Amino acid sequence: MPAVATRRFRPILPSHAAERPMDEIAFLTRLHRPGTLVDVGAHEGLLTRPMAALPGARVLAFEPLADARAALEAALGAHPAVTIRPEALGDAPGWLDLSVPVLDGAPQWQWASTAKGYAAHESARLTVRREPVPAITLDSLALRDVTAMKLDAEGAEYAVLRGARATLARCRPILTLELEERHAEGCTWAVPAFLDALGYETAFAHRGAWHAMTALHRPTMQRASPDPAVFEASDPYVFNFYAWPRERADEARALLPDQEEG
Repeated sequence: MPAVATRRFRPILPSHAAERPMDEIAFLTRLHRPGTLVDVGAHEGLLTRPMAALPGARVLAFEPLADARAALEAALGAHPAVTIRPEALGDAPGWLDLSVPVLDGAPQWQWASTAKGYAAHESARLTVRREPVPAITLDSLALRDVTAMKLDAEGAEYAVLRGARATLARCRPILTLELEERHAEGCTWAVPAFLDALGYETAFAHRGAWHAMTALHRPTMQRASPDPAVFEASDPYVFNFYAWPRERADEARALLPDQEEG
């Protein structure tokens, strides 16, 4: 795995910034620029609606799971700022198998993935529903005004980014990413390395401060069961990550204090 170039994080802002909570919407709101926002893994629209409420925002919401997409359409109605797409995003066009774990008869939409099949976890309690879904690359849309992307694709984030390489280079959007080793081993190394090569910095927020990826101790901060029937995770469990183009580093770092690396 290629090494990730890192830069020592330095405090650059007033102490009151430590009181500001950081989550996906806070990050997207504070660094917002009008344009197209891409919601990858929109599910039922938990983040789609607040993204669409940002000034001058147009949201492309990708949700390949038909049941979740129906819920998303019902929640949003005919929202003028949102276009709902049925495709999965990936690194090549074609068809992918979308696997949905069904636990005790209830589909686990939040675990739906094109990157893993859950076969190793099938049991009397857990079955897996699989359905083919169309896949495209984000680059194939030739978008010119992408200002932000939210990625929550249950292990497929790296493939989505590989298929968005030209878009990232052209538009320089800010990114929020859910990266979990339990879904894609090595993703918390591979994705930051890929983004680093494109001129991005990646960090996570913990205890009111930014931390470089070198501070992520995976055995204690990214331990969770890959089995949808087993609810077990480390405390803390860090899975939200934030990335910004280096040319916007001062803006992004000003949202929270930076944690000095020891």
